[in-house]
Amino acid sequence: MKKLLLSSAAIAVLALALPAPAFSQEIKQGGSMTVTYKDDVSTLDPAIGYDWQNWSMIKSLFDGLMDYEPGTTTLKPDLAESYEISPDGQTFTFKLRQGVKFHNGRELTAEDVKYSIERVVNPATQSPGAGFFGSIKGFEEASAGKADSLSGITVVDPYTIEFELSRPDATFLHVAAINFAHVVPKEEVEKHGADFGKHPVGSGAFKLAEWTLGQKLVFERFADYWNKGLPKLDQITFEVGQEPIVALLRLQKGEIDIPGDGIPPAKFIEVKEDPAFKDLVIQGGQLHTGYVAMNVKIKPFDDVKVRQAVNMAVNKDRIVRIINGRAIPANQPLPPTMPGYAKDYEGYPYDVEKAKALMAEAGLADGVETELFVMNTDPQPRIAQAIQQDLAAIGIKASVKSLAQANVIAAGGEPDGAPMIWSGGMAWIADFPDPSNFYGPILGCGGAVQGGWNWSWYCNEELDSQAAAADAIVDPARKAEREETWRNIYLKIMEDAPWAPIFNEERFSVRSARIGGADELFVDPVHIPVHYDQVYAKDVQ
Repeated sequence: MKKLLLSSAAIAVLALALPAPAFSQEIKQGGSMTVTYKDDVSTLDPAIGYDWQNWSMIKSLFDGLMDYEPGTTTLKPDLAESYEISPDGQTFTFKLRQGVKFHNGRELTAEDVKYSIERVVNPATQSPGAGFFGSIKGFEEASAGKADSLSGITVVDPYTIEFELSRPDATFLHVAAINFAHVVPKEEVEKHGADFGKHPVGSGAFKLAEWTLGQKLVFERFADYWNKGLPKLDQITFEVGQEPIVALLRLQKGEIDIPGDGIPPAKFIEVKEDPAFKDLVIQGGQLHTGYVAMNVKIKPFDDVKVRQAVNMAVNKDRIVRIINGRAIPANQPLPPTMPGYAKDYEGYPYDVEKAKALMAEAGLADGVETELFVMNTDPQPRIAQAIQQDLAAIGIKASVKSLAQANVIAAGGEPDGAPMIWSGGMAWIADFPDPSNFYGPILGCGGAVQGGWNWSWYCNEELDSQAAAADAIVDPARKAEREETWRNIYLKIMEDAPWAPIFNEERFSVRSARIGGADELFVDPVHIPVHYDQVYAKDVQ
């Protein structure tokens, strides 16, 4: 599954707030917060919603079997009180918390979990998340519309549900935590039909109190929420139709708390370096890597020495400066916040002379011509031009083809479509924090197909086998072994160099002085962009 990185400004929740009087640090229940967005929310249906703007909103309205520790990528039970995994890694049994209520007052049971996942897989729902449940037995029949249910899901009793998989799947607990696995009440879905996304009913910390299309959404604290003590706030108002510059001015006046669309990139350095704001800026990593894909089926990138030379030729620090420091240089496919990231790996050095030597060894000392495809939205063409200049220094004359996003994606999905692609604006953000999600779709053999996302067309069948073996390590006690396997897979990929990783984009947020919470809540790697349940107001008496 692919989520597009819309833009640095869009994904990064950049905000600005003037200093305010110090508040008591005692966390009390109550208070409110106002967030602004330019665009209205498309849907709050967890089976459908899949963009950065509604991601954390949906997570505040609904719950799943699993979730993550706030501000981390560490899994924890949510609606599940506990779970067991069979020795063969193909049966997952979850015991549900008793007494969990939906916003309509009805108790949530295992039948609701079964219904919710089968609804996502049902082709009539047209859910973009159906494929995540592909390891459950009966998926092929249900996703093709040939069965109304998944044979691998069994309701053992009202508070116990069992999933039988067709193969061991170490990512299944992560799948149980994504929005698509959030639980909905059947009667509310049937009541509202296609409009359920405008009338969402879940079991989450907040419930929808008001939605005036084109104006605002109001979330109110769900008093019967099973997780006592949450949420901290009584109300969140999301005002839509707010231009970012207007939102910024309103924040300066103390009228709002977070401008959700951020501030213009041109203002970023000014804000970050202003002494009045430096203590308010929050920075954190996200599960993202921007890279240059080199098509290994097209000359000269069918030669590993040329691909390695490209890795040495690109001045990543200069590219990070182009986007005003809103990233850190990357040296491997995995981002630093991802399990399996090789902290001790230094990557290819920036060394023009060594790169030239590799080009000579490849028989291309006199240079070669090629094309570099890029999305035509700023700053992507400027980044591509910087890469173009770096490549020219080692004899690779790359003409930049700046096209609409859809055209670049289409070219990447053809075996002879694009020799090189700068992924910016389309770069990979993981669906969940597991290294397998960075492999199969974009570096594995399964993604190297027409219309696929493996734009390098790199296919290493030995690594595919190792990846399958890694994902068959389901036992949590063997977590370190699994991560080491993935680490070695990605280091081998770097040897083969189908990518030149360029940077890992960082996310920035600034809370207004009147709202609080750990910094990680405002740059949460999973509850993108903000973990609203944990945020609190400092001015509650």
